[in-house]
Amino acid sequence: MNKADHSLAQDWTYGATGDEVSGLAPTLSIYADRSRIRGMLSEDAAAAGLRVSVVGDLAALVTGEARPLGDVVMVDCPVADGGTLAALSRLDVRAARTGTRLIVSTVVDALEDVFGCLDQSGAQILVDPDRADRVIALGHVLAQFPSARLRELSEDERHLLMRLTEQVGQIAGRIERLAPSEQAAAQGLAAAPGTTGRATDSDDARVTRALRPPLPDPRLVRRIIRHRQLRARHFDSQLFADPAWDMLLDLTAARAEHRRVSVTSLCIASGVPPTTALRWIGQMVEQGLFVRVGDQTDRRRAFIELSDRCADAMARYFAEIGPGTAVV
Repeated sequence: MNKADHSLAQDWTYGATGDEVSGLAPTLSIYADRSRIRGMLSEDAAAAGLRVSVVGDLAALVTGEARPLGDVVMVDCPVADGGTLAALSRLDVRAARTGTRLIVSTVVDALEDVFGCLDQSGAQILVDPDRADRVIALGHVLAQFPSARLRELSEDERHLLMRLTEQVGQIAGRIERLAPSEQAAAQGLAAAPGTTGRATDSDDARVTRALRPPLPDPRLVRRIIRHRQLRARHFDSQLFADPAWDMLLDLTAARAEHRRVSVTSLCIASGVPPTTALRWIGQMVEQGLFVRVGDQTDRRRAFIELSDRCADAMARYFAEIGPGTAVV
């Protein structure tokens, strides 16, 4: 840590500071070994109206004296060694408890380890981000501070976030609309002639399970995925970018195959850059479509699965279109 960074660290006053109540802008702490990254993040934070309270290297995060957390912490973690991962895990737990927003950037090779460490705070994870990715991440965080005096998001940033939220919301809404019809059918069967018209909870559950179609043949789903990927050979892949559907297909096939899917593999299946894919994964988890499942043999790893509700919806969808339908 250089002299300037050290002096800033001495003034570290984050924590439950009451900044939002007093009208002060949120505080930001930056941890990065690369001086260029530290400078760029400081510039962008100042332009956004954040108060930069700490600028330091990763050693300060790993071995530095424990201090209370504040509003936002940005960490640049291109190398995920044991000490850094342990520090990230501690930071994740503390951030979840205090409400601190975390933004952690890393590289593809370290993604699995970093993702596995950040399972409680809802941290934003950026993979090989450029400056625009970091600005968008900051904008997403700043939107959570409505009372602070902050720079508004640019039109491009706002449209990107709105599109992401709208599309995931539409998917969740369709799944929600599928459930009542299934429940109504179950109730109709339960009130069969000769019964009291009221079924027990266990009866309803058995009938509902009986009505659920099985998951599609994973070979069919894999064929659909291959067909979707073939388009990129002949057209600009951005014309057909639909990461939510591509991830739903991949996880559906994996569930039918009884196979676990890592976050890196799911990012690849999405067909979009990892940082964008991680935003989608976060939204899908929030909407209850995806579930994060820890690795019982390695606590540093985590897998992504379809929720039971989402798996049922995908099964009903494939049952409705029929196995012979060419879906792309």
